[in-house]
Amino acid sequence: MPTNAEIVGLALDRITAGYVFPQRAVEINGAIRSRLAAGTYNTLSGPALCAAVTAHLQEVCPDKHLRLLWQDEPQSTDPADEDEGRAAFLAMLRAENQGVRRFEHLEGNIGHLDIRRIADAGEGARAIGAAMELAAHTSALILDLRECRGGSPEGAAMWCSYFFPDDQVHLNDVYERSTGSTRQYWTASHLPAPRYLERPVYVLTSAITFSGGEDVAYTLQAHGRAVLVGETTHGGAHPTARHTVTEHITVTVPTARTISTVTGTNWEGVGVVPDLAATSEQALATAHKDALRRGA
Repeated sequence: MPTNAEIVGLALDRITAGYVFPQRAVEINGAIRSRLAAGTYNTLSGPALCAAVTAHLQEVCPDKHLRLLWQDEPQSTDPADEDEGRAAFLAMLRAENQGVRRFEHLEGNIGHLDIRRIADAGEGARAIGAAMELAAHTSALILDLRECRGGSPEGAAMWCSYFFPDDQVHLNDVYERSTGSTRQYWTASHLPAPRYLERPVYVLTSAITFSGGEDVAYTLQAHGRAVLVGETTHGGAHPTARHTVTEHITVTVPTARTISTVTGTNWEGVGVVPDLAATSEQALATAHKDALRRGA
């Protein structure tokens, strides 16, 4: 059974090797090892250790994806298999209807589409298209991301594609530390449902909205295609790898960063700020009222 010092040391090794900002990784390593030397973590139990280290990591570097996570159920300590991880992700999306929770037709011919996950652009394309078919003839659309906790960058680009006329919009880029490469994300040329053009689009957000959900909200806002209504989002913009440290502890290491083609930055640590502030509970009513006022 590894000691707390060994657990934290292994996590720091992963962070130092993979974190998207190498200089910040050096700062993190120094700060946490100073706490190790002082005995800060010596007496903490597993869940408490994870909570304390995560708080200290984010104190040095306010990256919401940089965490130690505790799982009650034991997991394999074998090196992670990328294909197995993707298969588990796709299985989770299938079980959750590719993240599409429901569609409602509101008063005034306004659509309300509740999205809880951002699906993979391949397997999720038909479900995303089916949702957009239901919305195709509405006068305005409310995308509800208040409980959207993340998903696929490719899926985020597909969702955004429906609100632009063609494949000529460069949405954002993702820089990957391990390869030094930058991948561009553009609107798609072909979609399985009609594009949603020349009509108002609202995006609902909350403090829970995270990662891939924030990607959709931030991108549509930055490109002037949607009005954001609700609360400032959680603030996680960095694609992340997961590494098993023990049977019960995983370290998540952001290995890449999203770069908006409009702002030149992203929402990491600050969240996506709405255009119309409202509590999460009032966001839908606020957006619906505004859509009716605009004569949607």
